[in-house]
Amino acid sequence: MEQSTLMSPGQALMGMDAKDRLVEEILLLALFLVSTAANSLALLVFCRRPGLRTISNRMTTYFSRLDVQLQEELKKTAEAILASGKGILAVDETNEGIGKLLKNVGLENTENNRRRYRELLFTTPDLAEHISAVILYDETVYQKTDDGTPFIELLNKLNIIPGIKVDKDVTALFLSEDEMTTQGLDDLGKRCAAYKKQGCRFAKWRCPVKIGLNTPSVRAINDTATILARYASICQSEGLVPIVEPDVLLDGDHDIERAQKVTEVVLAAVYKALNDHHVFLEGTLLKPNMVTPGQGCTKKSTPKEIAIATRTALLRGVPAAVPGIAFLSGGQTEEEATLNLNEINKVQGKKPWILTFSYGRALQASVWQTWAGKDENLVKAQKELLKRTKANGLASLGNYEAGTAISAAGDETNYSANYKY
Repeated sequence: MEQSTLMSPGQALMGMDAKDRLVEEILLLALFLVSTAANSLALLVFCRRPGLRTISNRMTTYFSRLDVQLQEELKKTAEAILASGKGILAVDETNEGIGKLLKNVGLENTENNRRRYRELLFTTPDLAEHISAVILYDETVYQKTDDGTPFIELLNKLNIIPGIKVDKDVTALFLSEDEMTTQGLDDLGKRCAAYKKQGCRFAKWRCPVKIGLNTPSVRAINDTATILARYASICQSEGLVPIVEPDVLLDGDHDIERAQKVTEVVLAAVYKALNDHHVFLEGTLLKPNMVTPGQGCTKKSTPKEIAIATRTALLRGVPAAVPGIAFLSGGQTEEEATLNLNEINKVQGKKPWILTFSYGRALQASVWQTWAGKDENLVKAQKELLKRTKANGLASLGNYEAGTAISAAGDETNYSANYKY
């Protein structure tokens, strides 16, 4: 049988003498160098086009900054909220949330009863002495006092900055271990523009994070970070200062060490995402949890231990460019929230931000108990509010003395599992 005369490439190469192989290798090398030089020249010419100063402008680090005037507006608002000795009053309960409180005092959950309660708060004499800003709910933005004055107009006259809760509450994070995600991004830009037109100057968005045996998951942490970053970016585009609220919940029996580690991981993820979305940090505020043991933990921590753990977590995760941090109370009693804030401000060491409060339940528990839905108790209820705002104003400076603010519900727990506004 006649054998094939075809040779494989390897056989052909072996048949070549050393001189021929050397010539071929030189030719291949020359072709490679010519091709590389041509590509480099083409790239250099491209990058010299008008508007393309460096190659880095075409890479992922390129982005557009906020207009300088808008940056100054956001920064000015953030700094005004952080006025010395003042904090934020959170009055952003949903209609369902405030309905439970109204039911506890024997009132129906009607628009007028909700308005009556909020008017009680906003007409408190000397409220602005220790309150710089108020977080409103959508309905409240459009409500008025008995004499027809819009709430936002009233707050502006008091030099209290109005803000708005813009998240649409939580829903289950699919295929997770009872974790949550927060809704409301779809039409956020339009809503922010409308709220700005109504007179709001900042916004707030809460993302709760649960601690469990296997939680928070990486997916839940990344979801929280990305959602908060997108929210913050949209807010700033419409001229609102975003308050970023990653809330590591009290739910669970974890100790303070576990709470600190989870808080550090969550904060690191959040600020990485804010950076990725080019959020102007000087025009933002952070509203985090204090680092405390879980509600079911048998080993309790002192205010000083909570303060050290909280300050450590913040130093490890929050950039110094952030102007201030306004803590949530997270179900602590009124007195606990004040004592812990006071100790956080007293801890020695680096403190690149102003540390103050953004409390809802820890400012209003005694108000609800005293008011009890009766007009004749209105003045007494307002005095209860002033007690707590003054106490926390002092605590934001590290000047509060334990037990000096005796309020009606000061030592009663405000904890609620799976809390929703």
